[in-house]
Amino acid sequence: MNEQLKFGVSTWLWQSPFTTESIALFPKIRAMGFDVVEIPVEYPDLIDVKTVNEALRINGLSPSICIVFGDDKDLTSDDVSLYQNCFEHAEKCFAIASALGVDFVAGPLYAAVGKARLASEEQKKIEWDRAVTNLRILSNIAKKHALDIALEPLNRFESDLINTADDVVRLLDEINEYNMKIILDGFHMTIEEQDIRKAIQTAGDKLIHVQVSENHRGIPGTGLTPWDEFAKGLADVNYSGAVVIESFTPEIPELAAAVNIWKKHANSQDEFAKKGLEFLKSTFQYTKI
Repeated sequence: MNEQLKFGVSTWLWQSPFTTESIALFPKIRAMGFDVVEIPVEYPDLIDVKTVNEALRINGLSPSICIVFGDDKDLTSDDVSLYQNCFEHAEKCFAIASALGVDFVAGPLYAAVGKARLASEEQKKIEWDRAVTNLRILSNIAKKHALDIALEPLNRFESDLINTADDVVRLLDEINEYNMKIILDGFHMTIEEQDIRKAIQTAGDKLIHVQVSENHRGIPGTGLTPWDEFAKGLADVNYSGAVVIESFTPEIPELAAAVNIWKKHANSQDEFAKKGLEFLKSTFQYTKI
C-alpha cells in the first residue's frame, strides 16, 4: 500500500451548507477512521476559521477545500459582471483555505455548474477562450494565497465545456500557469471516460486530488465503477494525495435537487461513510503494475 495515501469524506454527505457549527461532524468522521474532511465552501461568511482550525486540530483531521460556481458566477458568460462575482467569491474562499493550511482548492471553476447545452462551435470557442483568460486571473489570485487550483471535469449533464481528463489537460496547457492542476471524480469519470486507468494516466502528475462515489452516487463498491483499474491508474502515476468520498444527503431538499439525488443509498449517511471507507481501504492497497 502507498503509505502516503489518505482517505477523506465531504461534509456534503451529511449537510449543506458548511458552517462553523458543522464542526460537530468532525469527531465522528475521525472516529470512523478518516484522515481528511472535505469542506465545501458555499458561504464563506458562515465559517469562523479560528474555530474550525481548532476543531481540526483537536480531532486530528486534515482539511481539503472545494468550491463551485452557481448561476451568478460564470467565467464563460456573456455577462462580464459574473466574472467579478467569481473573483470576489474565490478571494474569500482562498483566504479560508490558506488560513486552514491547505495548499490547493478544488472544483469545476471554469464555468457555472449546470451550464450544459448544445452550443455552436463558434460559441464553444468563445467560451473556451473566456475560460482560459479568466482562469489565468483566478490563478493569479490563488498565487497571492500560495494556492494551487485543481480543476474538475464534470459529466455532460453538468457541463458542456470540460468533461474528460483530455479536456482538462488541454485547458491547463492553454492556461499555462504553474499552479493550475487537476482533480478527478470517479462519478463523472464513469459517465464520460472510455478507460478510467488511461484517464488517470492522462492527468499524470497534474493530478493532486481524487473524489469518489459509485456510478450511481452511492457507496463505493456497490456499483459499476472499475475499481481495480482505478487503483492501478493511481499507482501508475504514483498518486499520494487523498481519496475523498463525495456524495450528498437526500434529506436536504435544496442539495438533493442540485445533484438529482432522489433516494437514499444507505440506511443512514453514517453507514454510507463507514462502508465506503472500508471498501476504499481494501481497494487501494495497491502495488504498481
